[in-house]
Order: sequence, then structure tokens, then C-alpha cells
Amino acid sequence: MAFSLYQEFYKLSHRKLTWIAPLVLLILMILTGLSIGYNESKLLMTTCYNAPDWIMLILVIVGSTTFSMEFQNNAILTLLYKAPNKILVYLSKYLVILGYNLWLHLLAILFTLGLRAIPMNQSMSWSALYRYQQPLWENMLKTSAIDVLTTTFIISLIFLLSCLINSNAIVISVSLLMVFMGQFISANLLNADRFTTVLRWNPFNMTNLTRQYYNYTTYFDTSHLLNQQLLQGTLSYTLLFIIVGYLIFRKKRF
Repeated sequence: MAFSLYQEFYKLSHRKLTWIAPLVLLILMILTGLSIGYNESKLLMTTCYNAPDWIMLILVIVGSTTFSMEFQNNAILTLLYKAPNKILVYLSKYLVILGYNLWLHLLAILFTLGLRAIPMNQSMSWSALYRYQQPLWENMLKTSAIDVLTTTFIISLIFLLSCLINSNAIVISVSLLMVFMGQFISANLLNADRFTTVLRWNPFNMTNLTRQYYNYTTYFDTSHLLNQQLLQGTLSYTLLFIIVGYLIFRKKRF
């Protein structure tokens, strides 16, 4: 397992996109700060300048290419030949991308600490109360932690799609569509007011987890689930997608 992890970490660390992505994240966070407005400092600090959406975009691109590129150039055959079994190959890829996910969230927090000092935002104390009557620093840390769970769910979905589809471009396109249109797909299903009790547990609805935490009033009417229920659903689907993705990968012919 250690050797498989080392291989995946080595490959990820030698990809240009891995190091370009944090710079892209910072630029997008700055643009968010400039566009949202001077008086929205609390929201900006809580969401790390909308970092959840930008990190999700980066992970879709990086995660989608983890499997599909190796399927396309048959490099996966070399990995399978050297590894004792397929599950080590699958889990090592997943754990490395998960580590990259954590690293991006840590960077987003550090970038937020720096951007707070820039005059484009209203000066706001970290101890100021905001959502759930909690100080801003607590809101920011909890939002980031919850988003790690949301993006882990997204990674499991991306891996599942990557094992189903060999084409890199198609995996990225489908992943982006499902991730960023998931909320609207779910909302359309629930707005029909039929079988809402069941349909509210659809996997697309779980993409609302982070957004609902920092904007409960708005997103509860969309998701029809409490924060705790969204959390339970997200964790359940994450485990399900990991297992199903591996079963497809195990049965896949190379």
C-alpha cells in the first residue's frame, strides 16, 4: 500500500496542474471578493471567498484525469501488474486525491487570512457573531470542514464515473454537469411536489450540504432536508459510490 501511495503522490506532484491550481484558486477568490461587494465581508470570510465552488471545480478536473488518462494510454496496466491487487490501486488514487483536497482547503483558509487585510473588504473582527450565533472564525472552520465532506462525496462520484467512462473529456464534462447542475436537477424534481419525502434523498441534493450550512434559510427550501440529514446522506452516498466504483474497476477489462 505504501508503494502504491508513493507512486500516486509522485505522479500528482509532477503534474503542472497540481501546482497551477492553487494560483488559480487564489485568483478566483480575489475576483469573488471584488465582485460580491465591500459590505459582504462576513459571507466572504465564512466561505473563504467562495472557495468551496472553486475547489470543487479544481477537483473535478484533477480527479477526472486520475483514472481516465491512464485508461486512455494503458498506463493502468503497469500499475495493476506491479500492485498485489486492484483495491490497492483504487484506494491509493482515492487517498492521494483526498489529501490534495485537504491541502486545497488549508490553502483557502490561509489565503482568506491574507485577503482579509486587503482594503477591498470591510474590516471585520474574527470574533464577530454570524451564522448560528458563532464567531466568524468558527463559521469559517466549520464551513471548510463540512466542505471537505462535500468534496469527498464529489471525488467518490468522479471516481465512479471515471471507472465507467474511459474518455477524459467526457468524464470531465459529465462530472461538471452533475456537480454544478445537481442543485437545479434536484430542485426541479422536488418542485413537482410529488414523492418529495423520497426524492429529497436523491444524490444530487447532497451537493447542497456546504451551501445550506452557511445559508440555511435559503437552501432548506431547496433541499427539504435538515443539515444533519444532508450530512448523513452525503456520507452514505460517499461510501456507496466508493464501493460501487471499486466493483466496476475490479470487473473492468483492460
